[in-house]
Amino acid sequence: MTFTPPASFTTRPTLRGTFGMSASTHWTATATAQAVLERGGTAFDAAVAAAFVLHIVEPHLNGPGGDLVALVRPAGAPEPVVLMGQGPAPAAATIAHMTGLGLDLVPGAGGLAATVPGAVDAWLLLLRDHGTWELADVLAYALGYARDGHPLVAGAAMTIGRVAALFHDHWPSSLARWMPNGEAPAPDTVVRNPAYAGVLEALVQAGRSGDSREERIDAARDRWAGDVLPAAAAFLSRPHAHSDGGEHRGVLSADDVRDWRADFEAAVSARFRGWDVYKPGVWTQGPALLQTLELLEPFDDDALDIGTGLGAHTVLEAQKLAYADRDAWFGDGDGTVSPAALLADDYVTQRRGLIGDEASREFRPGAPEGRHPVIPPLRTEAGVAAGATGEPTVDRSGQTRGDTCHIDVIDRWGNAVSATPSGGWLQSSPTVPELGFCLGTRLQMTWLVPGHPASLTPRRRPRTTLTPTLLTRGDEVTALGSPGGDQQDQWQLPVLLRMLVGGYTPQQAIDAPTLHTTAIADSFWPRTWTPAGAMAERRIGDAVIEELERRGHRVTVAGDWALGRVSAVGRDASGLLWAAANPRGMQGYAAGR
Repeated sequence: MTFTPPASFTTRPTLRGTFGMSASTHWTATATAQAVLERGGTAFDAAVAAAFVLHIVEPHLNGPGGDLVALVRPAGAPEPVVLMGQGPAPAAATIAHMTGLGLDLVPGAGGLAATVPGAVDAWLLLLRDHGTWELADVLAYALGYARDGHPLVAGAAMTIGRVAALFHDHWPSSLARWMPNGEAPAPDTVVRNPAYAGVLEALVQAGRSGDSREERIDAARDRWAGDVLPAAAAFLSRPHAHSDGGEHRGVLSADDVRDWRADFEAAVSARFRGWDVYKPGVWTQGPALLQTLELLEPFDDDALDIGTGLGAHTVLEAQKLAYADRDAWFGDGDGTVSPAALLADDYVTQRRGLIGDEASREFRPGAPEGRHPVIPPLRTEAGVAAGATGEPTVDRSGQTRGDTCHIDVIDRWGNAVSATPSGGWLQSSPTVPELGFCLGTRLQMTWLVPGHPASLTPRRRPRTTLTPTLLTRGDEVTALGSPGGDQQDQWQLPVLLRMLVGGYTPQQAIDAPTLHTTAIADSFWPRTWTPAGAMAERRIGDAVIEELERRGHRVTVAGDWALGRVSAVGRDASGLLWAAANPRGMQGYAAGR
């Protein structure tokens, strides 16, 4: 049996060239990254400049008060490193404090869910250690858009409309920021953010002090942590509405934000079909993709083809096993699984044996190293999670089911970066008036039960959904990623299978119809799961959907172009660079030559 052939038509070409390639979830960020490359900057200079632009042009998907995970591979390096921009829980964020407020989950919107913001410091660290440009030159693009304006993308306008009542009734600073005339702005309205422009100008001014470029960037990092973020913490310490319906004070303090800095960490890897696949550690969901690939490695090619009922079933069942392990064992607290135990041959073989002909309706985490898993609360009352383009799915309380941005860059020297910035969505918490942005809500991914690896723990990171990917095979490199909360790796997996097993070009693989499981514990408030649930794009075909349902999957059929937001860049075996971007949502673009 042969792999389902790719469609003859693609929404845009796989770009190829020798100079440099950029791909992201917004055309302006892609254009910014490419502009930096054209002026002699490296992939790292380009990624940082584009990332600060993403804060402005996709404010419903990320912001300066959010977080970041990236894989960074300098030219010639044997393997990438992880840029860790996920801040920890505040010192006063305890289970006892939350439950004392009558909560059984950390709210999905409001200052109680704020961690230490990590994205800005992480980007500045990348610029300091791997970039070549001065800070003022890198920030000039974002500063211009904040000061002079940019057309508001349709998704941001729609998000503001959904939370308009929240802004009117409870968050007046957000009303003033996003609805100065009292009405939600229309798409393509030119919006400016003078307050955030002032923040960027202050960072540029601080970055003029120091004898070396590194010292100047560190001076800007100190200004951010010592002056900017304490103002945000102080603002959120006032009572304000949260998604649970209560009025609460944030617990983030000036000491929390002054004391923390981003860092680099070792990546985790697994081998699949001759490629080394790299992910961040178990404080993210990234290793679940590695386990899924190892579960699938021995299967025949036709069993990995999601264009067939057999392949779709096999992939969904493997993902359910890997994500059950994620939900039981991943985190930054005591009791987390080691990547070595998760990916050990005997353990993966035992888990693979659970993949049967029928869809499992059970939550089935394993017992790596013989340890008994702690099962998180499994809620079914909220039903199937939405998955349509237009994410983040946000309700009037500000609750967000998760989405983000992504950017990939590779330059002519071979430097490559895959980065997933997120958090600090405009609907996360009230806008800090003097700063022009709000803080994120990553603590909603912690559990308010003791003893779980992802339990809320002061000064520990919440287990994040952010999960960029980087692959190498000899001189070949692929950097890719996707927004989508729990679906990020689930949407990357079909792209990888189609490229590495089916022989698709990157754009063919990204365009092809996709699917994902909803039989996992949702990482976002209200933390639901749907036993045997799956969601598939209608284009995947009646035959595949009917076969999945015959095997017991509860399939929700989404729109033809509703799922998947992958972008990617790379270098092939001949040395040519390439790039591809997601057409869904009509925002993502690739550029290069």
